[in-house]
Amino acid sequence: MITSEEPQREMSAIIIAFLLTLSTPTVVLGILSRPTNVNLTSYNMNLVLSWNPSKGAANNLVYRTEYKTSVVTNYTTGCVNISTLECDFTRLSHPSHPSITENGKYTGRVRAQLGSESSAWVESNHITLDKDTIIGSPNVSLVSNGAAIEVSIIDPVMVISTLRNVYIFATYKITYWKDSQKHKAKHISNIIQNRVVLNDLDPWTKYCVQVQIKTERNPNPSKPSRIFCESTTNEQEPPWVAAILTFVFMAIAAALVVIVVVYRKSISHFLCPTDSLPQHFKEYLLAPPNSNIYLVMQNSHPPEEIYHKVRIIEDDRTVEERGPLVVEMTASNKQSDVTMCGRHKGETISRGDFKATEKQ
Repeated sequence: MITSEEPQREMSAIIIAFLLTLSTPTVVLGILSRPTNVNLTSYNMNLVLSWNPSKGAANNLVYRTEYKTSVVTNYTTGCVNISTLECDFTRLSHPSHPSITENGKYTGRVRAQLGSESSAWVESNHITLDKDTIIGSPNVSLVSNGAAIEVSIIDPVMVISTLRNVYIFATYKITYWKDSQKHKAKHISNIIQNRVVLNDLDPWTKYCVQVQIKTERNPNPSKPSRIFCESTTNEQEPPWVAAILTFVFMAIAAALVVIVVVYRKSISHFLCPTDSLPQHFKEYLLAPPNSNIYLVMQNSHPPEEIYHKVRIIEDDRTVEERGPLVVEMTASNKQSDVTMCGRHKGETISRGDFKATEKQ
């Protein structure tokens, strides 16, 4: 006989089992719950696997990742025992890891681990690197040149190879507009050069520029660059002026180079002469002087000057008594002391002597 208490017991057991299942969602029969939202992406030619933990997962879970290409069946070990929720396969450097190529097709997978327990593997989507990678924005710089603006473009840096090696026929799309008039923007497409001059601009006007990269293999264009703005100035000089100045400068430089090359020996001899004086000139110039006069002059002292003092004493006689010759001599000899050669030292002469001489 079945009593009414048995259905109640069975219902209680079911409820308890259900509550136990909700309280431990990460472990069912010894198996961890799998990660969710597993996705393989690429930005500038890298290869990154990302995922989310399962709902209610333990905080001390770790993860193991692997990847493979479409040409092989076996997976290659990626990141091991990591607690983060992504793994960049392009940053792995180990001889056992095959190099990731630009046009390879890849798949990744991940599983959760807790001690000796592991979840099931969860595979990601498939991507072909050069077709599915997201190309970053280029770097742009503007230089105003009169009523024109020069746009310089630098390609984004790729993790693997370079943009031009991966996409040989990559082109630029330049969009420019007057400030605050983006709805009237103009476009220039299929540009290969990384330096472009915008000529159809108004002087003294501010323009804004934005650049994107387009490729033949990747259906999506790159992320657009930042918007850069620059103002034009007045009309620039005619281009022939700069061309003539450049030509003159190059002609002068070329002429100087030719002169140096043709006359290099003469210039070298002029700057560093190799000629020297004859040997007998050197001996003559370096030999000590042997002239007797030179030796005497070199070894002699200045001669002592010999002189005698002569004193002139005025005569007391009158003009009439002296005569006309004595008067004339008296007028021209008013000096009190003179030095005369040929007299004895201390000898005295009077004006009367001149008179006596006259009379004789």
